Amino acid sequence: MNRIGRKPARSTGVLILAAGQGTRMESALPKVLHPVGGRPMIYYILRVANALKPAAIGVVVGHEAQAVKDEVLQIAKDCGIVRPIQFIQQKKPLGSGNAVVESIPFLRKATGAMVLCGDTPLLTYESLASLQRIHEEQKAQATLLTARLVHPKGYGRILRSPTGDVLRIVEESVATPKEAAINEVNSGAYCFEVAALLAGLGEIGAKGPKAEHFLTDILELVRNKGGRINAHLSSTPEEVLGINNRVQLATAERIINRRMLERLMLSGVTVLDPSSTHADADVEVGQDSVIEPFTVLRGRTKIGTRCRVGPFCFLENAQVGNECDIRLSQVRDCRILEKCSIGPYSNIRPECVIGPRAKVGNFSEVKASRVGFGSKVPHLSYIGDAEIREDVNVGAGTVTCNYDGKQKHKTTIEAGAFIGSGTMLVAPVRVGKKAVTGAGAVVTRDVADGTTVVGVPARPFARNGAKA
Repeated sequence: MNRIGRKPARSTGVLILAAGQGTRMESALPKVLHPVGGRPMIYYILRVANALKPAAIGVVVGHEAQAVKDEVLQIAKDCGIVRPIQFIQQKKPLGSGNAVVESIPFLRKATGAMVLCGDTPLLTYESLASLQRIHEEQKAQATLLTARLVHPKGYGRILRSPTGDVLRIVEESVATPKEAAINEVNSGAYCFEVAALLAGLGEIGAKGPKAEHFLTDILELVRNKGGRINAHLSSTPEEVLGINNRVQLATAERIINRRMLERLMLSGVTVLDPSSTHADADVEVGQDSVIEPFTVLRGRTKIGTRCRVGPFCFLENAQVGNECDIRLSQVRDCRILEKCSIGPYSNIRPECVIGPRAKVGNFSEVKASRVGFGSKVPHLSYIGDAEIREDVNVGAGTVTCNYDGKQKHKTTIEAGAFIGSGTMLVAPVRVGKKAVTGAGAVVTRDVADGTTVVGVPARPFARNGAKA
C-alpha cells in the first residue's frame, strides 16, 4: 500500500496490434507470422516489448487468431518471457482504432500505454526506450515515434505547426500535394496517457467504405482537448519501415541480416563478404571464426571458435564445435564436433553426430548416423542409419544398404575397421573391430573382429590368400 501523500506508482502496458490478415501479402499465413531473419516478424516486437519491462503485454489477434496465439506463446517460452501476456480478440477488422477499443479492459490496468504494430520488426529497443522516457519526462498525453524517409510513399505524414508542435497525422490517401511532400512519417509506435487515450477512443468516428476507426485520429482529438502531443524523431529511419507486401518483406530481411552480421563481426567473427552472406537472428558464431562468401546460416545454428565455414555452405540448426572446416556443403539438424573436416560437396542430414576429428569428404552423404573419433568417409559414399566407431576408414563408393523396401536397418562398424572401396553393407549388419572388407564386397552377414571378407556375397579370406 502506498504511504499517505505519495502518488500511486506509474505502470505501463504494451499493446501489440497483430490482428490483420495482410491481404497485400497474398498469403494464407497471417502477416505477423511471416518470417524475417528466420523468426516470425512479431518475434522482434515481442522481444523489444518485454525488454521495456512493462507491467503486462497485450496482443490483439483477429485473423487466424489461434495460430498467432500459439506462436506468441512459443516465442515467450523460447525467450524466457515471464510477464503476463493477455490476448484480445478483435471481432471484426475495423481498423487500428477499433483494435484499441477492444483492448480497453487491458488498458485500464495501467496508467500509461505503449501501442506498437506487429508488422514493424525493425523497431529498436533504443528508440522505444527513448520514446517512453521523453513521453514521461515531458508529461505528454501522447508521444509518437517518427522518422524522415527519402521515399515516404505509403506512410501517414506528420503535420506540425510553425513552432514545431505536432498538429495531426494525415494519411497519404487524403493528403494534399503539399502534405504529401512532407517526408516526416508516422511509425505506428505511440505512448499514451491511458486516461487521454480512453477519452479519445470514445469519440473517434468511422471512415471510408469499410467504416474503419483509425488510431491516428486520436491525436487530433487529444490536442483539441488541450492535451500535449510530442513526437520523437528516430535517428535510424529504416526502423520505422512496416511490412505490407513481399517487396517490403525482402527489404526488412536485408536489414535484419545486415544487423545480424554486424553483431557477429563486432563479437570477433570475420565475415569476408557480408553482401553474399546470410545469418538468421538466432545464429551464434564463436570468436576468430571465418565465414566465407555465399554462406547461409539458418535457424539456431551455433558455430564454435576458430572455424572456417564456406564458401557456398548451407547450415540449418547445426551445432558445430571448435576448429572445424566446412566447405561447399549442406549441414542440417546435426552436430559436428571439434576439429572435423566436412566437404567439399558433403550432405550431412538430420540426426547425425560427426567426430571429433572426423572427416566427411566430397560427394558423401550421411543420414541419421554417428561417425566416431578420427574416422573418415572421404568420398562418394552413402552412410545411413549407421554407427561408425573410432578410427574407421570408409573407402570410396561405400553404401550402407539400410532400406529393405519396408523399413530401415542399422549398420555398425567397429573401431579400426577398414571398408574397401565399393563395399555394399546390407543392413542389419555388423563389421567387427579391425575387420577388413575387400573392394566391391557385398556384406550380408556380420563380420567377426579381425576378419577380412571379400566377394559377392562377402566371405572370409584366409591369410594365405585362399578363401576360408
